[in-house]
Amino acid sequence: MMGLDTADRMCYEQAKAMGLAPNYRAFISSHKQDLVHVVYPGFRETLPVTNLRGDVMFRNWRSIFSGDGAPINARIPIYSFDGRDVLADPFWPQKSIWHGSSSRGLRDVDKHCETWRADHMSVMGLSSSLTSGLLLGQQTRSCSNQYIVLCIETHKNP
Repeated sequence: MMGLDTADRMCYEQAKAMGLAPNYRAFISSHKQDLVHVVYPGFRETLPVTNLRGDVMFRNWRSIFSGDGAPINARIPIYSFDGRDVLADPFWPQKSIWHGSSSRGLRDVDKHCETWRADHMSVMGLSSSLTSGLLLGQQTRSCSNQYIVLCIETHKNP
């Protein structure tokens, strides 16, 4: 994956390329940041979490981290920036995401693919199979897997 900074930059650049506000970051924890803190403090309670078409997935950012694995509604698609449904499109053969976090959004210091830079069999990261219905499932997987990295809008511009 080339590290958190690269993942964040890719989210930023892809959003900007699609004409969206470049307020997106990668939905992953790292050695220096818990996932629960990715969204700006003033928006954690007030900004609903939606897909790119505006369908509400979670009432707010905090509600994702209640400890229940963040159940997702299978009827609400998760879209890529170019409008493809990641669960239906064959471009993503493995319907799993990397997150590196506990169900409460805290980083797991031993399971983030060596700060999202390793891609070999012996290094592990925390992931979730989207087909399980959980955004923060707790599957430990080899970092050699090419899973999805979601992007999250961190704030709204005034």
